[in-house]
Amino acid sequence: MDVLVVGGSGPTGPHLVRGLVERGHRVRVLHTGRHETDELPPESDVPHIHADPFDRASFTDAVAGLDVDLALVTYGRLRMIVEVLAGRVGRLVTVGGVPVYPGFADEDERFPAGMKLGAAEDDAYAPLGTHAAVDALASGAGRFDKIARIVDSEALVFRLHPTATHFRFPYLYGPRQVVPREWSIVKRALDGRRPLVVADGGRTLFTSAYNMNAAHAVLLAVDRPDVASGRAYNVGDDDQLTVRQIVEIVADELGHEFELVNLPAEVARPAFCTLQHHSSQHRLVDTSRLRRELGYADVVPAVEALRRTVRWQVAHLPAEHERVRRVLQDPFDYAAEERLAALHHRFLTDCAAVDFAVEPGYSAAYYGPRSNPGDRRRPPADEASRTRSEP
Repeated sequence: MDVLVVGGSGPTGPHLVRGLVERGHRVRVLHTGRHETDELPPESDVPHIHADPFDRASFTDAVAGLDVDLALVTYGRLRMIVEVLAGRVGRLVTVGGVPVYPGFADEDERFPAGMKLGAAEDDAYAPLGTHAAVDALASGAGRFDKIARIVDSEALVFRLHPTATHFRFPYLYGPRQVVPREWSIVKRALDGRRPLVVADGGRTLFTSAYNMNAAHAVLLAVDRPDVASGRAYNVGDDDQLTVRQIVEIVADELGHEFELVNLPAEVARPAFCTLQHHSSQHRLVDTSRLRRELGYADVVPAVEALRRTVRWQVAHLPAEHERVRRVLQDPFDYAAEERLAALHHRFLTDCAAVDFAVEPGYSAAYYGPRSNPGDRRRPPADEASRTRSEP
């Protein structure tokens, strides 16, 4: 099968290209040429077409006379690309993102507030080519115009290519990630920093995927056109890690120990770079369709994938620190972080000093015969019996 990969040198590109070649397909890569990588097969085996997938004239000229069985679009201006490729390719597989879900960008878009936990593919603004809510989204606050364009582009994929398969990628981690959120943690560990500011206990969950795992998901759809035709799929690792768990794994991999400075998200400014969002709300999507229909399972388990990511960053990112610092918008202002840590310690001390006539507890109603554990007293025998028997 003749395959055109638009992109190819990003986080998932080399894994996709190598996977296609291993399957015996004839592959060409279309990209700008600005980010060549030796992780792609030799150009003698996989020819490169250098064009700008964000510019209509450049892209149109590059694909003139093109006749391929499959176009796999991982990069570029999606709306323009699917318009140009209409009628030119046998099958289309595209990659977009999860901002298409209400509440992703602004909690107040939904009631109750926040993105739906475990949002399934059909919970999006415009599933499978409809334009429901797109106009309303675009007519809202200007900051959401970009999301409206993402939603509209996804709808256009299925309107112009009804048999297409579309993947909604979450945050991708691993080698060559352009905005590597883990570096905010890794760099502080390398610098020997003990205090680490986290927002709301570091308990935030947002769907992530290791780049090799995400590429594997796409290749499963290439292998199963009979199943994947006309379908959208959320992508994510089998196991999802909270921010705190990510911190623990990074620290363990580097033999470091952090002292977590737990602040409310509104004031946990050094943690913003790790959250990559203006709040600590969960942004978790349902990926069961991918597993149920295409048989997806991680190629690399999440904990090992994160360890590999840390090792790669230690080997490669110190030389790129200034660039990464700018894209992360992380000032690494350790003096300011020390002041926050001191305020946090003072606040905890003051709160602990507040006296209660009866200490509040967690309620032992479902935890056996003890009464409220904060009461520090055993209940009478008859009360203990009631506690054991009541639901």
